[in-house]
Amino acid sequence: MDDRYGSDVLSAGWRERGAPKVATVPAELDLVVEVAGDGFCGAVTRVQSGDVELEDWKGRKRLFPLGGGFLIEGRPVRLTAPRAQTQTPQRTASGSFAVGDQRARVALPSRILVEGKHDAELVEKVWGADLRVEGVVVEFLQGVDLLDDLLAAEPPTRERRYGVLVDHLVPGSKESRIAAAVARGPHGRHVKIVGHPFVDVWQCVTPRALGIARWPEIPRGIDWKTGICRAFGWPHETQADTARAWQHILGKVQTYRDLEPALLGRVEELIDFVTEPVG
Repeated sequence: MDDRYGSDVLSAGWRERGAPKVATVPAELDLVVEVAGDGFCGAVTRVQSGDVELEDWKGRKRLFPLGGGFLIEGRPVRLTAPRAQTQTPQRTASGSFAVGDQRARVALPSRILVEGKHDAELVEKVWGADLRVEGVVVEFLQGVDLLDDLLAAEPPTRERRYGVLVDHLVPGSKESRIAAAVARGPHGRHVKIVGHPFVDVWQCVTPRALGIARWPEIPRGIDWKTGICRAFGWPHETQADTARAWQHILGKVQTYRDLEPALLGRVEELIDFVTEPVG
């Protein structure tokens, strides 16, 4: 006769039988994770003595103990010490050869300014390792409208150049008019403004990376991010919903191959501009 209740319910492991499984993930360099307790999000820069160091897109670094309490794409994970490195040359997410045991350089005076928080996070994920080696700091620019004020407060020079990445830089746009005015102004020689043609940086992630045929068309008059979330059947009522949607999209980006060439080329232009030796 079958025992529908199983054997001893108080036997070892009975508490864990219904618990969800938590994946174990090695804390590899440049892996982007979120701290479940306080929402701090950053890339792994160092693992030492049972701790993992995370650096966010603003360059802030914090130490956390390895183990549970982390999220990747919103899912709980346990971080462990990374596997032993092989002798095969490794590449960064941008496609560059990784520099072994290379500490981040002292920050250069030059900066890359990125319009939009999501844009800055995407640049950090793909180019962060390269930028740390070069000593280039990426700063969040809340809006291209504020660029004039920033340049007036901290004027660029030959030694301190600014590379600026903006959304939707197409002929006739507000962004293109501002870029043209800066180029004509007193700071034009030491500022380079580039941009991609998409409405939002979300579209710089290829449909292939997301497993879709194409990005949905959103009618004029509807907030673009809200429309995208609706089209995908994702929650879209609050800013937290939008943030979770972006983290899902960002989680699909593993290397430069997951980004559109229209963004790749522009970021490389900015890196070249701000790292060019002063003649």
